[in-house]
Amino acid sequence: MKTIEEQLRDVEQRLKHEKSRRMFERYQTVKLYLLGKTNEDIALSIGRKESTVSTYLRRYRQDGLDGLEMKFSPGPPEQLSKEQQEKLKKIIIDAVPHDVGFTAKFNWTLQIIGEYIHREFGKTYSLRGVSKLMHRMSLSYTKPTYTLAAADEEKQRLFVETTFPGLKKLENGEIDHLLFEDESMIRDYQALQKTWFAKGKQRVIKTTGKHRGVKLLATLDYAKGKIVWKEDEQYNAEAFLVFLKQVLAAYPIGKIVMVLDNARIHHAKLLRSFLQEQAGRLELVFLPPYSPELNLVEGLWKWLKADVINNVFYHTTVEIRKNVGAFMDNIMQDPMKIIDRLCIRM
Repeated sequence: MKTIEEQLRDVEQRLKHEKSRRMFERYQTVKLYLLGKTNEDIALSIGRKESTVSTYLRRYRQDGLDGLEMKFSPGPPEQLSKEQQEKLKKIIIDAVPHDVGFTAKFNWTLQIIGEYIHREFGKTYSLRGVSKLMHRMSLSYTKPTYTLAAADEEKQRLFVETTFPGLKKLENGEIDHLLFEDESMIRDYQALQKTWFAKGKQRVIKTTGKHRGVKLLATLDYAKGKIVWKEDEQYNAEAFLVFLKQVLAAYPIGKIVMVLDNARIHHAKLLRSFLQEQAGRLELVFLPPYSPELNLVEGLWKWLKADVINNVFYHTTVEIRKNVGAFMDNIMQDPMKIIDRLCIRM
């Protein structure tokens, strides 16, 4: 019988490499169980019923991690062969409809995919049938994201595969605190996102047309889930220096390695003498240029905006500060939740 520590190591390995959202959820359930969480707490954390959590854990106790694998019924024979499905999947991933003869169409919809299947393979699918086919082929209807064209993919790969693993020396004591740092501007009305509302109508957010906001700086502790943050009037070298001192005060002992982007204020001459004085206590490690997706604090900003900023208009910056503070106080009560949400992917 494996020890709890050995079981945790096994499930952590599965979590690091799992791409299926459903399987990640099941492994996460086991991890929280091994960490001593109750079924009720786990259900709240993963957004499932306690009966679902109980089912996952029963399978784990009976058959281990392999017992969590999802089993599907074979269903009716598929119209497209495996080779045709692979060709279709490659087209959807690598091209837009315009590239394959659908003039001025740049977004794959179920209707266009159905038309393409009929044209190329002579098979007819209903829209529901196309939807099911997409899911079987591990495709999903998702919002695209932007990436910076100037980003250096080789430098990004080196950071992910070499630099960052090299920094994770927490176990042998070479680094005591591994932090990610970033800044963000929180405006009085940030963005609109989908929300539940009366059918056939839209929620209306009234604004004054003015632009107010607050500037935030924060660090995220990779191993402990601790957040240190500060609101300031502006982004400049002076503000960043004050924040560095705040971080050092929050970690009075031990070596700190801080991963951050290449913003000009992070390289300011004003910092040089301070960083020299703190050599051995504080080391800055810079991300590859144009690589915000590698900074874990970006996830904190998205979380913050989704919970208290999007779909809301604030009449004063005092209101923004109040809700930002409440958000930070609330999430910092559960460091494990912060780790699971923001740090698990690295």
